[in-house]
Amino acid sequence: MTKLPTAIALLLCALSFNASHAAATLKDGDIIFHTSRSAQSVAVQRATGSRYSHMGIVLLRDGKPYVFEAVATVRYTPLAQWTARGNGGHYVAKRLRDADTLLTPAAVARLHARTADFAGRPYDLTFEWSDGRIYCSELVWKLYQRALGVRIGELQKIRAFNLADPAVRAKMRERYGDKVPMDEPVISPVAMFDSPLLVTVENR
Repeated sequence: MTKLPTAIALLLCALSFNASHAAATLKDGDIIFHTSRSAQSVAVQRATGSRYSHMGIVLLRDGKPYVFEAVATVRYTPLAQWTARGNGGHYVAKRLRDADTLLTPAAVARLHARTADFAGRPYDLTFEWSDGRIYCSELVWKLYQRALGVRIGELQKIRAFNLADPAVRAKMRERYGDKVPMDEPVISPVAMFDSPLLVTVENR
């Protein structure tokens, strides 16, 4: 019994150290990925062939790192809370390869300013390419494109994904019935993850 408080204290210290280290390493504009534990995660992974099913953009507020993300609504989530939601607490953070020249203070200010275009929007369950509702990779792609004119990852059409997988078929029936918009443009997390414009800065 006497060892339990010590073990808990050590665990809390380790978590605090990890959060502080991440806060010191990550910068405005970093793009962060993890494997969600949401109901649709498996379908996203199998449809796209990606380990990672959720993503957001790191933005600092009062010097503290938050992830601007699309979940139930588009919102800011504290970094530690966001990483804890991922499977096993694992995440990968990437940064623009030319961040030193592209992410100037003025560019970072534009990223922050353009969040107002999306904040509070509901999550898009049917992955439409409109601003009325927004999904996670769409949010980050549009934020970078509109604030900086940078397109990270290639758009695809729904028909390009693995729609034959049983988990994917079940989710598609749930969302679309028998009217799947095969030619709807989509940006997937893996298309952004694999973009040559990005380099990995954290993998933990």
